[in-house]
Amino acid sequence: MAVVLDFEKPIVEIQKKIDELKKLSETSGLDMEQQIQDFEKQAQERKKELYSNLKPSEKLQIARHQERPKFLDYVELICTDFIELHGDREGMDDRAIIGGLAKIDGKPVMIIGIQKGKTTKENLEYNFGMPQPQGYRKALRLFKHANKFNLPIITLIDTPGAYPGIKAEETGQGAAIAVNLREMSKLCVPIIAIITGEGCSGGALGLGVADRVMMLEHAYYTVISPEGCASILWRDAAMFAEAAEALKITSKDLLELGIIDEEIKEPIGGAHADYKATADNMKTAIKNAIDELSKLPVDKLREERYEKFRAMGRFIEG
Repeated sequence: MAVVLDFEKPIVEIQKKIDELKKLSETSGLDMEQQIQDFEKQAQERKKELYSNLKPSEKLQIARHQERPKFLDYVELICTDFIELHGDREGMDDRAIIGGLAKIDGKPVMIIGIQKGKTTKENLEYNFGMPQPQGYRKALRLFKHANKFNLPIITLIDTPGAYPGIKAEETGQGAAIAVNLREMSKLCVPIIAIITGEGCSGGALGLGVADRVMMLEHAYYTVISPEGCASILWRDAAMFAEAAEALKITSKDLLELGIIDEEIKEPIGGAHADYKATADNMKTAIKNAIDELSKLPVDKLREERYEKFRAMGRFIEG
């Protein structure tokens, strides 16, 4: 059964009327095609209106939708010849971060992403998309492999944050992320990062130091979850909608602030409404970015990456 988000309920009511009319037409033999078409047009227009005027808290719901495409879905739709590379070479293969060699329209790349599950069993396998230090170290190993063989790097980010467990802290969670930030800034190959769903805190940034940072239209990217922010500021996680508004977590806000470089459009209804259309849009953005970045000399590539992140952070007066 499809998950219905709160703000989608008016569309669901129209859809119920359409279903009732179809059933009545079948049982009575009456021709109700025109009425059905009118309601379908009304539903489509209402859906388009809703999705073009979403609040940050509503985008939050879409970004967390359990049916939203995950990393391996995008790999299947965008890439060919994917070969997964396992382990951090220190004793663990963190399943929250998956990566490997692949081809995009015949061109070899290294693609790495944070994987979530769609069922409870899958979420347990992938630790709900919360990487541990070993996952970031695995990603770093693959970054270095790509750098050695001159392969563009693509990272797909969808995480509520790095795993906050005691064991993760004991094995160097903060240090693992910090090392990734440092080493990604020095790589000599093009890096493209895309926030596909949730992009929370250092857990996201550990794969996010890139020459081009992009976001899907209904993803979000933030230093802290809106619920965490609300708990700190108002001692009440229920005020997450106000926090989401203040944090400027949406692609449009972040594009305006210079935090991201591009917004990738989603089909009406969100990425979960049409996996292929979303993947096609992402593939086009990735190919364009690789083509553009591959023309830059290595020194220029690294210099622009450095300046990009140094320039972040603005004062808003008034």
